[in-house]
Amino acid sequence: MNREHLEAFREQFGSEPDRFIRAPGRVNLIGEHVDYAGLPVFPMALQYAVHVAVRPRDDGLVCVASSYPGYPPREFQLGPEIEPFSDGDWGNYVKAAAVAAVSRYGADRGADLWIRSEVPVAAGLSSSSALVVAVLKSLLDVSEIDADPIELAAVAADAEQYVGTRGGGMDQAISVCASQGCAARIEFEPVRVTPVPVPDDWRFVVADTGVQAHKSGNAKETYNRRRVAVEESVERVGEELGLAAGDRSYARLLSEHDAGELMAVAQQVLDDRLLRRFRHVVTEADRTRRAEAAMRESDAVAFGTLMNASHESLRDDFEVSGPELDRLVALARGAGALGARLTGAGMGGCIVALCTPDRVDSVLEALRDGYFVDSPGGEPPPDLDQRLFVAIPSAGASVSRL
Repeated sequence: MNREHLEAFREQFGSEPDRFIRAPGRVNLIGEHVDYAGLPVFPMALQYAVHVAVRPRDDGLVCVASSYPGYPPREFQLGPEIEPFSDGDWGNYVKAAAVAAVSRYGADRGADLWIRSEVPVAAGLSSSSALVVAVLKSLLDVSEIDADPIELAAVAADAEQYVGTRGGGMDQAISVCASQGCAARIEFEPVRVTPVPVPDDWRFVVADTGVQAHKSGNAKETYNRRRVAVEESVERVGEELGLAAGDRSYARLLSEHDAGELMAVAQQVLDDRLLRRFRHVVTEADRTRRAEAAMRESDAVAFGTLMNASHESLRDDFEVSGPELDRLVALARGAGALGARLTGAGMGGCIVALCTPDRVDSVLEALRDGYFVDSPGGEPPPDLDQRLFVAIPSAGASVSRL
């Protein structure tokens, strides 16, 4: 925690914090829009995190302020009923964590919280989930409640439905449970996290389009429609295969049928839109499994090829890419990246590209000059280091005390 953060806390609250909470953002390497289908995903935590300076209060009031422009201070009382702020208000993520802390763990002690986020907002790097995890850990810590990490991740995932986003649990699981130097296979129902060491000579470059997709705002409806389509598709295919209503899951289908069989059935019962959504989920599940094996075998070419196929599927079948994402992907591939794809929910946000050490500089330069610099000889934006960087596989959430 830096001196600027300490001074901001003093200025806001007139006292000193006594502990700091860190919850990292994440980049999903492959396995997009399949977590809420109950299928494994393959992210890693970033070096960039949400940091919270915390001081316990003697009452149930939560007072929160942020260094991020446009995020004004908020306060509210802990209790069995916590009414949301207006739709799209950033404070609802704080309230989401508070509701979970009270209802699931019985937390009753308020706190002063000063939040500083290094994770770009609405960039597909899980800034919102990192915020929920960080605040949830803060409120549990001041009430002296020790939560199991896996359970905490699941609780944090459920908590985000308070803001109206029906996510799947990947973001919270990796933010809580990541291991230094590793990506992770994350499975669901129940949540399981399996670290996979990232080879020393692999480099993942992240580039932010600057097109924001707020899952609590303008992108929420699109995101939720995709989830509904995914659920409707598996119901229809499962019914056609004679499965009982409670057994119509992607995991069940994929354990009993290969992708070709499933697509043959899907073509009979799904319209074009649902067929494409279904095809993305089925093929992305296979790509994720093969990508994990490629990382374990240090086969960067195979991993990159799977990333490329993932982007094509997200662009054509799931329809969550856009011209800016496609442009960054093309620039990265053209400069020598082994693979590149959008990461996160799409509809804006970031790409991730896999490079060998000898190609990192050329990929960074191509992205910088081809996207971030407005004109030949021009200057990049002042926040370029947060919009274009090499990701470092980092550890999960932590608590430190002064």
